[in-house]
Amino acid sequence: MVWTLELASFLDDAPWPANKAELIDYATRTGAPKEVVDNLMELEDTEEPYESIEEIWLDYPTDEDFFYDEESKDF
Repeated sequence: MVWTLELASFLDDAPWPANKAELIDYATRTGAPKEVVDNLMELEDTEEPYESIEEIWLDYPTDEDFFYDEESKDF
């Protein structure tokens, strides 16, 4: 399973929380690339729904990863 920011972006508006089947259905209905559906098919079938992309892609970058300091904006 290989995720990129581009692939993960297809799940931005997914109906979180969602289980594996719901995510695959969403990706298919919204026309996500085959790689997204393939990655979702590799997920473990669990009773608990996934709360966000961070639970699927553990290395998903967050705002903190970009070290953006809003207080130092120059206008």
